[in-house]
Amino acid sequence: MKDRLRVLFCDHLSILRGKYLPNSKIADASTRFCRSTFGVHYDKDLLPAPGAMMMEGLPDMELFWKAEEIRDSWDEHTKIVLGDLYDDAGTPLPMCPRSALKRAVAAWEAKGLTPKVGIELECFALQLDETGRIVPYDAPGGVVYGTGPFSDPLRFNDAIWEEADRLGFNMEVITSEYDSPQFEYVLTFDDAVKAVDDIVLFRLMAREIALEHGVLLSFLPKPLAEAGGSGMHINFSFTDKDGKNALSSGARGGPDHMNDLARGCLAGLLEHHKGLAGLIAPTANSYQRLQPGSLSGFWKNWGGDHRNVTTRISSEGGAKARLEHRMADASSNPYTATAAVLQAALLGVENGYALPAMETGDGFEKTDAKESTAPDLKGAIADLKADTTLCAAVGELLCANHIYMKEQEVKKTRDLEGDALRDFYVHYI
Repeated sequence: MKDRLRVLFCDHLSILRGKYLPNSKIADASTRFCRSTFGVHYDKDLLPAPGAMMMEGLPDMELFWKAEEIRDSWDEHTKIVLGDLYDDAGTPLPMCPRSALKRAVAAWEAKGLTPKVGIELECFALQLDETGRIVPYDAPGGVVYGTGPFSDPLRFNDAIWEEADRLGFNMEVITSEYDSPQFEYVLTFDDAVKAVDDIVLFRLMAREIALEHGVLLSFLPKPLAEAGGSGMHINFSFTDKDGKNALSSGARGGPDHMNDLARGCLAGLLEHHKGLAGLIAPTANSYQRLQPGSLSGFWKNWGGDHRNVTTRISSEGGAKARLEHRMADASSNPYTATAAVLQAALLGVENGYALPAMETGDGFEKTDAKESTAPDLKGAIADLKADTTLCAAVGELLCANHIYMKEQEVKKTRDLEGDALRDFYVHYI
């Protein structure tokens, strides 16, 4: 049997959409989709969102990919590739998240710096009980940093690791998180687009392999009300023209050894803290996770080796110096989220924002921060709409499309609570 090709793009809802193409078309390097996919919501409602052209005949958009980016898949006799979306004029589709990340990378490269990214994904393992109700994966011996069958009786994570290794994903960590049955997956640092491509495909692979074991792997920020939340931490640094880590001031890291580039990035992330939430914590469920004392990105603050601040400064210096932004969750599109973090950091460098003092509180009983994200999706989207500087940097039409769809989401979810709210999203995230 000849290999077929699975071509994919990650849409505005962080859903991977695509087609299977026959072997004879692998060399074609493009295929078409309906542009109005960017007006489709989780519940399949088709809406006249900005840029989706629902009321203009639902025209095509075209997905292009590079032959050298085609890779082996975990599906037998199937190759897989991610592409970029273009309109009929042959220009990048303004709503294309992957193109938004490429624009962010290009903006940094214009300053002689290449963004490097490492993403940490947290998730919960769920199953269906005999009545079809979604329940936590039965891992009675699971503990934080747990390994082996007590944390994963079906050993689906072993299958994920085996496939990841076979396919060339550079695994850094698989481990149990604080709340059983919660897991964390980390891939090694790489160039920004490559790193996000890898995490997007890894996430899809992990969900599909888990499903074969009877496990619904959910990257929703808060699928279990009684448990903690799951984030998508975005770690980043930059290499200069000599290949050195531009965030490093020497062998030592942490707040006492930051350089001007690190300070500028921090200042930008804090200045655009509220607007960022609407893009990188973009579901109603996100605000069940974003709470005080939740080790998430709720407060507008920063610190050193401190898990209760939004931006954490690694204590490692030299080649490992990095900033860790902890607000995002995987209900966001990883391309959009990474682009937004890099663009907010760049705005701080370019605009010379003042950097507030470092957080000194513990984050549970005391915090210095006076500002936070909005308490809900409605407020976060209003904050994003008000942050016109951030929207212009990320992409005005991408943000307009996002804002419209999320305003509709507020209406769709306002009467949903608990499991009903989770189930609005859970099969897609």
